[in-house]
Amino acid sequence: MTGNASPEDSCVATATSKLTTEEDMASLLNVKSQAEEFQGEYFSRNSRAEESRRTENRAATRIQSWFRTCKVQAYLSHLHKKAIIIQKTWRGFTARARFRQMVKAAYFIMKMNLYEEMAVRIQRRWRGFFVRKYVHNFYARKRYLEGLSIKNELVRRELDELEALQKRERDCLDVIKEQTGKVYETHRLHHLLSTKQCPGVFNSPFRPVPHETELLLRQVKYQVPTRPATRGRACLSGTSDSTAPSFPGSLGSPWIKTTTTSSSRPILPPIASKKQQVSWSKQGP
Repeated sequence: MTGNASPEDSCVATATSKLTTEEDMASLLNVKSQAEEFQGEYFSRNSRAEESRRTENRAATRIQSWFRTCKVQAYLSHLHKKAIIIQKTWRGFTARARFRQMVKAAYFIMKMNLYEEMAVRIQRRWRGFFVRKYVHNFYARKRYLEGLSIKNELVRRELDELEALQKRERDCLDVIKEQTGKVYETHRLHHLLSTKQCPGVFNSPFRPVPHETELLLRQVKYQVPTRPATRGRACLSGTSDSTAPSFPGSLGSPWIKTTTTSSSRPILPPIASKKQQVSWSKQGP
């Protein structure tokens, strides 16, 4: 046998050396056969155990991981439930505190609004009483308004009278201005007065009654102007000019500003270039 002999072989050898009898040899053979069977069974079982060791190891690992997972999940679930209880309690406490603060603020606002409304009512009553008694006395205001209405009627009547007076004055001034203008025109057109031999422009034989200007020309006497008139187109055309002469003893023109100047010789109105045509009316027998 080699040096790597198993312990069973050494035991068998020792037993063989000690037994000397046949019975011992028979028992030794029996033991030897059993040892061989034991070795074969041992090796077969070792091989089967080696083959199933990895599978069992993986199965054990799975079982342990599942158990640990369940354990951790249960612990986390327990912590989650406790955290929910803590958060619920804290949130309820904070919500109740905030609600109490809101109730206090709402009550304070309602109370201040009530006080303000009552103060406004008191101030309104007091101000109305003070104004009615000391500022705007009803009876004094009534007397004042009655006097004011009477005074307004008097002032209105006086204004109406003043307006009527001013209107009469304006009418008189208009009449005077119109008469003054007519007199001034009459002085300017005095050379057109009718004579016994030659009827004037305003005394046409075809008229049943002489013109108003003709009557004025008969009433106004010719007077020599006090300053020379400007010889020009205005004098020839017979239109009024700002330098037209004013006649003494008569009303001056309200539209033309006249000045009195000394003149050595009088100047007569201009004579037309053409002789006026006179139509003689037929005299009866």
